[in-house]
Amino acid sequence: MNPIGRTRWAIAEGYLPPYSTGDGRELASHEAACILNTAERDAHIAITIFFKDRHPAGPFHVTVPARRTLHLRFNDLSDPERIPVGTEYASIFESDSPVVVQHTRLDSRQAELALLSTIAFRSN
Repeated sequence: MNPIGRTRWAIAEGYLPPYSTGDGRELASHEAACILNTAERDAHIAITIFFKDRHPAGPFHVTVPARRTLHLRFNDLSDPERIPVGTEYASIFESDSPVVVQHTRLDSRQAELALLSTIAFRSN
């Protein structure tokens, strides 16, 4: 299969809800980047996080194995630092191989859960 996707993606909207009403990891409020790598080689991705009132964080480094997908929770990123909850942010993904990036948020701050999902912006 020929690789599909692009090497640079942007998600202009980001926010980690500071709390959840759901029990366990499955219903914890979170944001995720769903990354698809259809190439025959691993994709090495650097993620930079931008804020409105401070310098960027990162890069965070992740690898998506060849012909696999990765559902990466922004809440789980910790190296070089954690993304603060209750703070607006945006993200840039730079990959050494074409990938597809989709953004998802589960907001379980209320009993009525909200799920948002959108494709990221491809810049090349």
